[in-house]
Amino acid sequence: MSAFTVPGLPDTGRCLVMGVVNVTPDSFSDGGRWFNPDTAVAHGLALVEQGADIVDVGGESTRPGAARVSLEEELHRVEPVIRGLSAEGVVVSVDTMRAEVAEMAVAAGAKLVNDVSGGLADPAMARVVAASGVAYVLMHWRGHSRDMENRAIYTDVVTEVSEELRKRVDSVLAEGVREDQLILDPGLGFSKQAEHNWALLAGLGRLGELGRPLIIGASRKRFLGRLLAGANGEPRPFADNDDATLAVTALAARDGAWCVRVHDVRPNADAVRVAAAWRAADERG
Repeated sequence: MSAFTVPGLPDTGRCLVMGVVNVTPDSFSDGGRWFNPDTAVAHGLALVEQGADIVDVGGESTRPGAARVSLEEELHRVEPVIRGLSAEGVVVSVDTMRAEVAEMAVAAGAKLVNDVSGGLADPAMARVVAASGVAYVLMHWRGHSRDMENRAIYTDVVTEVSEELRKRVDSVLAEGVREDQLILDPGLGFSKQAEHNWALLAGLGRLGELGRPLIIGASRKRFLGRLLAGANGEPRPFADNDDATLAVTALAARDGAWCVRVHDVRPNADAVRVAAAWRAADERG
């Protein structure tokens, strides 16, 4: 069962499910499907119906090699979606590396800032989060999409990611962010090769020693497609990795993940409930 309560976010006693709404034309798994604001809001509401506890709205693709969009374009993409979902009572997260977007999103009703750069892309982010008091996902990050794959060099990835996350935690705490606002993300696929992602998943217990809740974002990622490659070596298409995502969700929730970030919500919501029952039975002995 979850050992953490994060102010402003649901406390279900089990691993939470975060559903993804990409308001982008170029995201790796579903780019363009939810680009229209009304369509994006409808999709977010559907994810809640399917069991999402949080809906994560992003207006900038962070897939490997992706170019950045302008601040104005990112604001234009996400603001109406965040306002629309928040007005319906949805717990909304904004997926952004920009402090100005985070500030707007909180004003529009977002309860969580999901920053894949861990505050490194925008020095003002920690101050905005501290002033707002909302929850903050701080992810392990070594650089922007254009060159992050060149930074995937580790001797002991679990130890190094833990140390780098700890430094980022200390940094944002010094900027006034409260410890109870913080959620940590090991950053699967961000400056990580497949073997690094698997090591981090197997090392959730060690990452948990950082003392903050962990969110896992494995959904439809490239390392799953490569694992499931056909006889010709061709990786599975992104959207065909949902069954593998489900397996990661069940195992991560069983091993203590606080939240999973997924595209296909309903089966993953079922999986975290199974994992919660399994953990509860195990704890009863």
